[in-house]
Amino acid sequence: MALTVLCVSFVLLLVLGVPVAFSIGLACLATFAVEGLPFETAIQMMVSGMNVFSFLAIPFFIFSGELMLHGGIADKIVAFARSLVGHWKGGLGLANVVASTLFGGVSGSPVADTSAMGGVMIPVMKREGYSAAYAVNVTTHASLSGALMPTSHNMIIYAFAAQGAAGMVGAHMVKGVSIGDLMFAGLIPCFWIMVCMLVAAYWQARKFGFPRSEDGRSMVQAFPGWGMVLRTFVASVPGLFVVAIILFCVMKGVATATEAAAIAVTYSLLLTVFIYRTMTRERLLKSLAKASKTTGVILLLIGVSNMLRYQMAYLEIPDTIEQALLTATREPWLMLLYINIIQVILGIFLDMAAHILITTPLFLPLAMQMGVGPVQFGMMLLLNCALGLVHPPVGSVQFVGCAIGKISIGEATKTAWPYYLAIFIAINLVTYVPWFSTWLPSVITGHPVF
Repeated sequence: MALTVLCVSFVLLLVLGVPVAFSIGLACLATFAVEGLPFETAIQMMVSGMNVFSFLAIPFFIFSGELMLHGGIADKIVAFARSLVGHWKGGLGLANVVASTLFGGVSGSPVADTSAMGGVMIPVMKREGYSAAYAVNVTTHASLSGALMPTSHNMIIYAFAAQGAAGMVGAHMVKGVSIGDLMFAGLIPCFWIMVCMLVAAYWQARKFGFPRSEDGRSMVQAFPGWGMVLRTFVASVPGLFVVAIILFCVMKGVATATEAAAIAVTYSLLLTVFIYRTMTRERLLKSLAKASKTTGVILLLIGVSNMLRYQMAYLEIPDTIEQALLTATREPWLMLLYINIIQVILGIFLDMAAHILITTPLFLPLAMQMGVGPVQFGMMLLLNCALGLVHPPVGSVQFVGCAIGKISIGEATKTAWPYYLAIFIAINLVTYVPWFSTWLPSVITGHPVF
């Protein structure tokens, strides 16, 4: 009975359009009432879920990204990417992919990435002979790499959700997951996503003849020269350097992830205020307000998701799902396929933070039985979550892109399949080729990473 109340009330609230955080919280409270459990326990679970020291990194990473977003860093990255590949067929689309990937490393947020790159690139692309749907899809899908970059606060959330995982992977005992390992693990998948997106953007540009004027003439521009490439690169390096700072601090043990995030905020302030001199009082207040709002939303999701995790443990839902999947198959490759399919479906309805916190305790123990370590599973999970950001009905990144491009979600989705395919390729590579996400952190840390 309690399980039915939990599932039915949650789905019903989502269908009615109630925000995900409130849907989870209200469904849990209804289940507590049916079970006769004290509501004080629910509040305790919610508060304890948010009261974690490592979560201090979340507002720092978010604030750093907002400072970069409103401090004009995006413009300099776009100028570099455009000078490098803007003269090719579909050049602005390719420049958009490169710029979105680079800025994703700075912001650590697909939504912030889309806001920054979309605000700069989508109007320019529409004006210079690209369709609105093409401009939106290139921007939104390339921005997904921000979820796997070292500045991503979603990695902090996953590390917390996976901290209780323990088991044998191969011949090694694995317990929990290192945030530093996750930061390095995401770099190669990010690069691969960029390559796949470049191929998809180039193919579509060739197919539809972008860029072209209204009378059908090509609008490909001339190469500005390597001198311009060098100048724009030098101008963009200080903004991109924040990624190197975070990786260096974590790799050398100079600072924890939380302290590295605080250093990133300090660096971003110094850069935008004293070097670029683009940060005004109004922009700073806007960055603070946006970071505070985003942090509040994420912490609320973390709190109610911890309440839901308590309910799932109480109702033995993880054990039930594990037994059901083990009954369906014992083949590792097929089990991982099932897990990915379920993750993709859940990603359509769940916000990224809630998705991570709910599904990690469900599927990570099972994945470890199949030989997949927590770092590799983290990359699988983050990629699946990222795909949900561009897929309706939740699709927050796609909504932002379509709002900037002034087109409907349906119009953009019609031509989005090459970019979905690129993400699916990346998901399968991370799933079935372990070294794809574990080789780099293993080399850097000097010990096996799983």
